Amino acid sequence: MNLSRITDNLFIGDTPRREEYDILRDLGVRLVINMRFDRRLASDLHKPPLNFLWLRTFDNPVLPIPIRSLMRGVHAALGTIREGGKVYAHCARGRHRGVAMGAAILIALGYDPHEAITLIKSQRPIADPDVFYIRRRILSFARVWSGT
Repeated sequence: MNLSRITDNLFIGDTPRREEYDILRDLGVRLVINMRFDRRLASDLHKPPLNFLWLRTFDNPVLPIPIRSLMRGVHAALGTIREGGKVYAHCARGRHRGVAMGAAILIALGYDPHEAITLIKSQRPIADPDVFYIRRRILSFARVWSGT
């Protein structure tokens, strides 16, 4: 598993395998946000299990990440963080969709969208939030979030 700590409460990375769930648990992760369209994660057999939120999204400029999916993930993440847990947002390689979700979470926590993007890039060099269709979603989320 290739993951990066973005803040004390947020990690971004690639798709975890079931045998890597203990790593997430050891880091204090309680919520895993899956941004992949095509791959549901294996169930967690541990008691208590990790919580999973599967937001089926594409990494494609023609089919942008729905703002409602980012909102749904952010609300789940904020609840987890308020309860003292940590969040792991992922997609296939942790470059686009997981990064967009991570940026949305940071924005909801009070970060300026450009600061969120800069922080993610500094903590996860493989991240590419500057690809036009991901950056556009992050900035759109920020506008919608600021209006709520």
